[in-house]
Amino acid sequence: MPLAPPPPPPPSEYRLARGLLLIALAVGTILRVRLALTDDGLYWPDEIFQSLEPAHRLVFGYGFVPWEFIAGARNWALPGLVAGLMGLARALGLDSAGGYLGLIRGFFALLGTAAAWGSYRLARSYGAPPLAAASGAALLALAAVPIYFAPRAMSENASAPAVVLGLALALAPDASRRALVGGASLLGLAVLLRLQNGVFCVGLVLLLLARRQWRAAGISLGVLAVWAGLFGLLDRLTWGQWFHSAFVYLDFNLRLQIGTFWGVAPFSYYGRVLFDGMRGITLVVGVFSLLALRRAPGLALLVASFFVLHAYQPHKELRFLVPSFALFAALAGVGMGEAMGLLKSHRPRAGLALAVAAVGAVSAGLSGRLTFGDLGHYEDTRPQVSAYDDSGPINRLLRVAGQRDDLCGIKIEGPVHIAWTGGYSYLHRRVPLYWHQGPSRSSGLFNYVITPTAEGTGGGVVTRDKDYALLRLPLPSCVSPPGFSWRLP
Repeated sequence: MPLAPPPPPPPSEYRLARGLLLIALAVGTILRVRLALTDDGLYWPDEIFQSLEPAHRLVFGYGFVPWEFIAGARNWALPGLVAGLMGLARALGLDSAGGYLGLIRGFFALLGTAAAWGSYRLARSYGAPPLAAASGAALLALAAVPIYFAPRAMSENASAPAVVLGLALALAPDASRRALVGGASLLGLAVLLRLQNGVFCVGLVLLLLARRQWRAAGISLGVLAVWAGLFGLLDRLTWGQWFHSAFVYLDFNLRLQIGTFWGVAPFSYYGRVLFDGMRGITLVVGVFSLLALRRAPGLALLVASFFVLHAYQPHKELRFLVPSFALFAALAGVGMGEAMGLLKSHRPRAGLALAVAAVGAVSAGLSGRLTFGDLGHYEDTRPQVSAYDDSGPINRLLRVAGQRDDLCGIKIEGPVHIAWTGGYSYLHRRVPLYWHQGPSRSSGLFNYVITPTAEGTGGGVVTRDKDYALLRLPLPSCVSPPGFSWRLP
């Protein structure tokens, strides 16, 4: 059974906790939304071709199709969510690429803030005093790596607030039937968005059983079974078979291990990269999470299980851990509560909370300096390159080209695979889009080119963006392309 909550803090601590939480969430929101509106770069192609591009195809009728949406290795929950946002933007008159992309990325940025607030709720569910819980939430709200990932339309970001809020509702000591149904439903939704979140569903039922809360465990299990049925039904309606995407995805990753094509890393990878990307926050969270073991051993075991299962997988990317960040922050809040219980007066407790929040503030201040190496990405090729705005110039030029009335085809030249660009989500015109292995300029199949300025551009320059230029070729119109393929190369 959970330990009894500590004695209530004085009113001054409630006021400080409220102020600290609101300031941290506000600053974190500003940083996330600012990034959403200014950075057009990519961390990984999935943030385009697993969400934005299939959603664009649903709403506007065209877009590249990656292999996952040919073989059925993904379900349609995430693209469906993004398509809903895209449709909303269209209804509001924001049907240009800049309009709907700003709305979608802003929405995902706000989900990052929701996850930080959820970490506060989860810590409070485990008896952490408000000031300690607010300090843990501040770490997440201001941490550099979560800020970097927040605006990206990825399944990890979409599911993170559902995971932490679902656990906060269902694991509260006095959780009502409504809270249990709501919490389990959020976890079921999290699995629809990202299959790996099933670990948290299993963990919820086991934690409730360990507490001998038989009725709560039964309710949660029943609700999760309904959501499992919805998962299967969605696949049946879209792919023709029950749980088709889950079977294909698990076969791809567990049996065939095709993910290793994109690289392998040792067990220690995640710990090393978290330390490199946010040294102060990783140390603080690690120390206070250990202090939380007495009050929240089950939650700590659940988070550790999620971490270790990912660490044992050969192919690793830091984004895979995003759904667990809020849980680590909640554990840190619980651990800080334990530490504050040893302090006799308000002043040292307030000092501890402000010192922890200052660690978060430093991380936020340094967030703009993140390199790909800090994120454990491209470590063998360009670890010192800024993690921001990678392919951003190409994507912005795609957006400009899409607004040209005479556009009838476009090619991206230079050493960039088309999967590392914004595709039709940025171009937003139903014309052929080729990459550097496509037809030559003399083919007559396109009349605009995005090319590196270092190679020389000559005449016809429409505009430049950093190292790339958009050129207009001297063609009155394009030749009809012979069998243009919508499959992503």
